[in-house]
Amino acid sequence: MILSTPIEKIPNVGLAYRKRLKKIGIKTIRDLLFHLPHRYEDFSNIIRISEIKLNEPCCIQGKILEINNSSTWKKRMTLTHAVVSDKTAAPEPKQGSVRGAAIKVVWFNQPYLVRVIKPGDWVCLAGRAVIGKEGLYLSNPTYEKIFRTTRPWRGSPLATPEAAGHKLQTTNLVHTGRIVPVYPETEGLSSRWLRFIIKPLLGSLKNTIPETLPERIRKKHNLLDLKIALWQVHFPDSIALAEKAKQRFSFEELFLIELLVIKERIKLTQKKAYQISLNLPLIKKFVASLSFKLTNTQRKSAWQILKDLEKPRPMNRLLEGDVGSGKTVVATMAALNVMKAGYQVGFMAPTEILTKQHFQEVSRFLRNFNLNIGLLTGKEDKFISKKLKNDTIEISRQKILEKTAKGEIDLLIGTHTLIQDKVKFKNLALVVLDEQHRFGVEQRAKLCKNQKKQEKIIPHLLSMTATPIPRTLALTIYGDLDLSLITELPKGRKKIITKVIKPKERKKIYNFIEKEVKKGRQAFVVCPRIEPPAASQENKLDQTNYIKSGGRLSWAEVKAVKEEYEKLSKTIFPNLKVEQLYGKMTPKEKEKIMKDFKDKKTDILISTSVIEVGIDVPNATIMMIEGTERFGLAQLHQFRGRVGRSKLQSFCFLFTDSPAKKTQQRLKALLDSEDGFKLAEKDLEIRGPGDFSGTRQWGIPDLVMSSLKDISLVEKTRQAAKEILEQDPALKKYPLLQKRVEELREKVHLE
Repeated sequence: MILSTPIEKIPNVGLAYRKRLKKIGIKTIRDLLFHLPHRYEDFSNIIRISEIKLNEPCCIQGKILEINNSSTWKKRMTLTHAVVSDKTAAPEPKQGSVRGAAIKVVWFNQPYLVRVIKPGDWVCLAGRAVIGKEGLYLSNPTYEKIFRTTRPWRGSPLATPEAAGHKLQTTNLVHTGRIVPVYPETEGLSSRWLRFIIKPLLGSLKNTIPETLPERIRKKHNLLDLKIALWQVHFPDSIALAEKAKQRFSFEELFLIELLVIKERIKLTQKKAYQISLNLPLIKKFVASLSFKLTNTQRKSAWQILKDLEKPRPMNRLLEGDVGSGKTVVATMAALNVMKAGYQVGFMAPTEILTKQHFQEVSRFLRNFNLNIGLLTGKEDKFISKKLKNDTIEISRQKILEKTAKGEIDLLIGTHTLIQDKVKFKNLALVVLDEQHRFGVEQRAKLCKNQKKQEKIIPHLLSMTATPIPRTLALTIYGDLDLSLITELPKGRKKIITKVIKPKERKKIYNFIEKEVKKGRQAFVVCPRIEPPAASQENKLDQTNYIKSGGRLSWAEVKAVKEEYEKLSKTIFPNLKVEQLYGKMTPKEKEKIMKDFKDKKTDILISTSVIEVGIDVPNATIMMIEGTERFGLAQLHQFRGRVGRSKLQSFCFLFTDSPAKKTQQRLKALLDSEDGFKLAEKDLEIRGPGDFSGTRQWGIPDLVMSSLKDISLVEKTRQAAKEILEQDPALKKYPLLQKRVEELREKVHLE
């Protein structure tokens, strides 16, 4: 099929451009044609030079009277100067005048233009006029050469006696004189080059690209046909048509995602799982053994999970709850019910630190229930035996693998080592995942290698996350998962005092931290980066660029862990024990640093976002976050949740130098609410889902990401997908649709 043609087959795409295109995920003609503009410049209104207004966007056509290069040694910049006139014979432009028939043009660092544009050439220019030392001029406009023609040009501002019978083209313009698409770019890959490649390709292929959406769906939802939508999204006749084309593609992509996740649900219902009866006396005994009282939403979530385990099909449930809301005890309750029924449980966490924390916590919950519990990480293996009265012993990797394969280990807790080929369970009935929402049927099947093929059973799945999922994401990206929500925190916890700190108040906060530490408390300091950039990169944004960037600090200016560690340990808190933690450290280094912090041997821990997930230090009462503009609301909320995990009063201090409106909106939302679910919705509204919970890594187009804010559109596409699959679950009547769904399965990492 022509859409699957590799990009190297496209004319004018050489090796260098091939590499740049692949860098942004463009490997085929389909990828290129569906690399959609993220905004448009409207240069469709061509005016006379005399009508140009200062600092307003404009588009003109005229003749190049002169063009040459000059250099500015002070700034080491090449300037290309030109004079353009919209009359066939024009006088010299009056300095600073907008009423003349000619204007000066200046391009920066584009010396090649003197070889491309010659005196006597006719051009279309789109840009903005500014005032300089020599008067009014067009600054760095987009250019396009145009040609004289005998075809009439209606409404031309150049309808002068001199030009009678020789009009200028207004059709076939690509970069000017029309609504111009602006694409997501990368270094060495400009929107101009993309327009140059896409327009002829689209012109030759638009009538041969097969329609994917069924006709009745297009008619019901008033969607453009594919060939019209493709042209109008890239080279629209109007902004309204561009938006209508984007609506079609938003609908289509969301529709495909819904088809995929609903098909996954259907596929799961056709698999078999162990039916685990609810042992109510056992559960009551477990709840009575706890040193705290379960919240209502913990009880409700546990009930939903335990009832799912009774079904003959695999559970696929996501347990959501804020940091410290008690998800682990709910998961442990479900695991206990499974193990006492004679089956095994696998418990996976993303990091060794978190894995060992779960091993300690879950073992403590289960110490009175006579179970064999194993720990399997990349570096360390441990075993708690019921025969040894719950003593923890070191055990060889070979031994722990043998015991797991024989069914002698009831619960195996580990990192991703659990899904290695060497790890085999005898009768695995439940997999618990922490902070990993995806774990598909095929991955679960890998854990059940010991079972005979005719008895293949898929284990139940319980995922846990401290990142609340907004409703639209729950209906799309997580649409194959059932949700359980823990919306309450344990009683006795005090509200975390959260404050935005201005630069001038920094010293005051340092003094406060020192006083709290001397009372026996501990503090986290979170930075967006590990280390400062190399000296060659340390060019800070000037004030103009700072404002243009929306008040977002350059990467060179962002606080770094190593830099802060040097400053805080040696200058600010020389009498306190300060330590640093970041992802590139070895597991052994990280474990020692965290153990020292938990054991109160360290007063202040400076870290990257590695502390976002799972680390539990009840004595830590201060969270200080540098560069808050670099984090989303959901992430900031999780950082804040690292403190306030005891009855002690806790504090969260937010540092930012950014005046950007989005930053201020996010911080205000954080001050106003401690409800993670409300903050997740606000994060989606302000930042968009592209930065939410790693979704940008899933290969989902930006257009779809922005559409995930629209609950109405999400619900329409979900209903349309349900209607199609109810009539044709295998999509046999829609082979093109089925092919697109399979392609999406490979591209979007739902497992």
